[in-house]
Amino acid sequence: MRIISITNQKGGCGKTTTAVNLAASLAANSRKVLLVDLDPQAHASLGLNIKSDLNMYNVLSKITNKKARLQDIIQNLGINFDIAPSSIVLSTLEQELAGEIGRESRLLETLNNFSHSYDYILIDCPPNLGILTINAIRAANEIIVPVEASRFSLEGLNQLIGIINLVKERLNHNVDFRVLVANFDSRLRHSFKMLGRIKSDFKDQLFSTIIHINVKLKEAQNEGRHILNYDKYCRGTKDYFSLAREIITQEKAPAPSLVLEKKMKEILKERLPGLTEITFSLSAPEAKKVYLAGDFNNWKLDNSSCMDQDRGIWKKRINLASGRYRYRFVIDGNWTEDTNNPAREINPYGSADSLIEVTDNKG
Repeated sequence: MRIISITNQKGGCGKTTTAVNLAASLAANSRKVLLVDLDPQAHASLGLNIKSDLNMYNVLSKITNKKARLQDIIQNLGINFDIAPSSIVLSTLEQELAGEIGRESRLLETLNNFSHSYDYILIDCPPNLGILTINAIRAANEIIVPVEASRFSLEGLNQLIGIINLVKERLNHNVDFRVLVANFDSRLRHSFKMLGRIKSDFKDQLFSTIIHINVKLKEAQNEGRHILNYDKYCRGTKDYFSLAREIITQEKAPAPSLVLEKKMKEILKERLPGLTEITFSLSAPEAKKVYLAGDFNNWKLDNSSCMDQDRGIWKKRINLASGRYRYRFVIDGNWTEDTNNPAREINPYGSADSLIEVTDNKG
């Protein structure tokens, strides 16, 4: 399970917009996601038309007369997508925890005692560097920092890095952070100037995906919906879907046990007579890593979907049953169709998937 906090002390940089729409995009990629709204402003909850008497305050507070477990407050938003809502009363938790020992780890303890299984937990933080944000940093193993292409947003980023380093020193907790350029206005020369500075300062911690300004994102929020349910063909949907795919490429596949691996090979051997071996290939001599993802492997990027290279040609052989399959290549984190295959079809998110038809030649 990956726990990712989304934070920047500067408001208006796309923090909540990113939390909501990234969660929805990961869910659309068959990942089970819990969005934790840790912002007392509750913009993520309100932006999804969620209201509840029980919220994160009832989970984290020890003095509330309506104590609740995390699983008690979770609401479902759709397939693979749940939310733990917030409320303005959560702002009182800062004062409540002020003199308490271990106050920085209250959220971590809650998540450690949480038995439900999710692929991702995304935490939407308040736009400040208070105790709630520190709790989110302590609970997470990754941080996404949305920044605008502006000087003030970069100042907020530098202050946040200071807090991350402080958590590392004081609490012995190392957390990786990555910068996401959001609200990018490609019409302005100044935007590209600041983008160059961001790339120069944070080239090793920068997402390749950029979230562009798109009015549909604000419209969706006003309608209480995430962007995939509001307009699945707009620029905002494509940007957040690309971000989700980029994050998925960083997933680490669990090492299978020897018993399980042997059993899988036995099953494969039994089914092999009914399968056809297909070889996928592409030329990408400059690429460092290429994956093959499609319907046949649930679009997962792991060791089993990694392609092998020989003098710039990447290949992958897989055995498929008869049927029609969608697939794409992932070249150094960038999803692309197979340009050598004319069979293609537009997917629900506006980009194209390559198609392959496998027939049983035995008949």
